[in-house]
Amino acid sequence: MRPRYEYGDSVRLIRNVRNDGTYPGMEVGELLLTRGATGVVYDVGTYLQDQLIYRVHFLDKDKTVGCREEELIPADAPWVQNRFEFRDKVRVRCTLKMDGEVIASAGDVGEVENVLRDGDGGSDIHYNIYINGQAIEIPEVALQAAEPEEQTDEPQH
Repeated sequence: MRPRYEYGDSVRLIRNVRNDGTYPGMEVGELLLTRGATGVVYDVGTYLQDQLIYRVHFLDKDKTVGCREEELIPADAPWVQNRFEFRDKVRVRCTLKMDGEVIASAGDVGEVENVLRDGDGGSDIHYNIYINGQAIEIPEVALQAAEPEEQTDEPQH
């Protein structure tokens, strides 16, 4: 197992990183860093003898976090920030069909379950969304942000 990154290499996260219980002072599951953050590798180790773990210092956040190799790309690699995140509400821009049956019409609202990127964190961004009782993968270009629930001026009882 040879590490892809070495001490001093600048890297970028391609996934959000949450506390797995090893980061002190924060709750398990709490967001530590968002995808796109850049940092510098200052140590490489292994976990269970089959996974490389890079200790990366994210200077602008002043956090040091252990990252798996598949969560990183070189900091100078092409990068396009995704528009949506896990649990964001999105509206489809077109009719979606599966096996010839309409599963969502333009304007229907779904929820992002996962952000997917091509190969090395490139610019081809897709999402797994849950919409009308179906899970489907859809490209970012086919989605728009769902408008926040309309607020009424009527008092709540």
